[in-house]
Amino acid sequence: MKTREEYIESLRALHLNVYFMGKKIDNPVDHPMIRPSLNSLAMTYELAQQEEYKDLMTATSNITGKTVNRFCHIHQSAEDLVKKVKMQRLLGQKTASCFQRCVGMDAFNAIWSTTYEMDEACGTNYHQRFRNYVQYCQDNDLVVDGAMTDPKGDRSLSPSQQEDPDLYVHINEIRPDGIVVTGAKAHQTGSVNSHEHLIMPTCSMREDDADYAVSFAIPSDAEGVTIIYGRQSCDTRKMEEGADIDLGNSTFGGHETLFIMDHVFVPMERVFMCREYQFSNMLVERFAGYHRQSYGGCKVGVGDVLIGAAALAADYNGVPKASHIKDKLIEMVHLNETLYACGIACSAEGKKTKSGNYLIDMLLANVCKQNVTRYPYEITRLAEDIAGGLMVTMPSQADLQHEEVGPLVRKYLAGAKGTDTVNRMRILRLIENLTLGTAAVGYRTESLHGAGSPQAQRIMISRQCNMEAKKELARQIAHIDTSLDKKSQGK
Repeated sequence: MKTREEYIESLRALHLNVYFMGKKIDNPVDHPMIRPSLNSLAMTYELAQQEEYKDLMTATSNITGKTVNRFCHIHQSAEDLVKKVKMQRLLGQKTASCFQRCVGMDAFNAIWSTTYEMDEACGTNYHQRFRNYVQYCQDNDLVVDGAMTDPKGDRSLSPSQQEDPDLYVHINEIRPDGIVVTGAKAHQTGSVNSHEHLIMPTCSMREDDADYAVSFAIPSDAEGVTIIYGRQSCDTRKMEEGADIDLGNSTFGGHETLFIMDHVFVPMERVFMCREYQFSNMLVERFAGYHRQSYGGCKVGVGDVLIGAAALAADYNGVPKASHIKDKLIEMVHLNETLYACGIACSAEGKKTKSGNYLIDMLLANVCKQNVTRYPYEITRLAEDIAGGLMVTMPSQADLQHEEVGPLVRKYLAGAKGTDTVNRMRILRLIENLTLGTAAVGYRTESLHGAGSPQAQRIMISRQCNMEAKKELARQIAHIDTSLDKKSQGK
């Protein structure tokens, strides 16, 4: 397994075609806008090297029997699924940001079982190809960006009905040695920090959409790839000279990109679905289930930091013993632990697939993500309530450090007796970062739309809840004679 330093150096070897704010970035590794997100992802390597975290951060490969980073692992038990969630909570606690490696792990496990069942039904050999690819990623400890979401264009139309066919990733040409593809994937978390991109269809396909039913892997610097770096709230603060306090979290962060492929050639050994449209729904649902489970870990870890920051803000404001403050903090903990409980529950109820890896309980995973679309918003509201208005109105770090007005800032922003003004400003900026700033992209908005927007989970809950079985339970308890209903219908 790679060390943190080896991972960073491996990124320098890539020749990425990255643009940000109208300019090409020649050195993404050391760019001040990108480096905090790289630091977050590097934590997945750093903790895997530390003895106290190895049980969560590493696993034994079912392919080679070697120790691998859990982010490259194929889940072999319900215990693996539980450890995944615990690992994600740990990393959220350590970075207070998105650590960007979950999507690849979830794509691995969804494609693993789907290719097995596709081969069984269609006589293809995708599963062995994918098995070889997973081993390659494990052997080299690679970061793989799972890519599912297409731009989608007019969402009332299917992929094949779009005016511009490139709004969904599609096959241009099938050759004996591979395929040629064009299209884009949007909202790609950690894309610039990834060695590989693992592409999946974004929705259930019909026969007319067969050219869009495609899954494959390409290096992040493949010929024909362009990566456009996305904007985040307050992101240009990172560009300010000596930026520290105003950032809230100066060390860690996240990022998303628009990942564009223009007639990219994919060797056949890296193709894992090619026009098998009838299996697109299975892949989409399984990936979504795994990723909705993930939110019961990563968002909870970040929530732990936000709760701690709110409690510290109360200390600096001199109100830690106020009953309404205590009650708000308790509510924040209650909501956060409810999310965690859902993540653990859907993992503990996981079952073995035909391919041998374990799939979470789909109903509980969707319940987990449905809660994640709501609870982080209430947690942030309570944090902002406890922090007070100063969080969004206080002067800048430059004012604090100014020879003339700096002493005034320290004097008038002083908090409770025995506390330091600078520390008070730091904790308020951290809360701002998590609730309104760069980290809010991953904690709040991604909680709403990531792994499918709220309605997607409600559709899955409707499908998975087995309402007819619940009706039968009620019939039995109430001694319902269904034959009477049938007679009434006939009248």
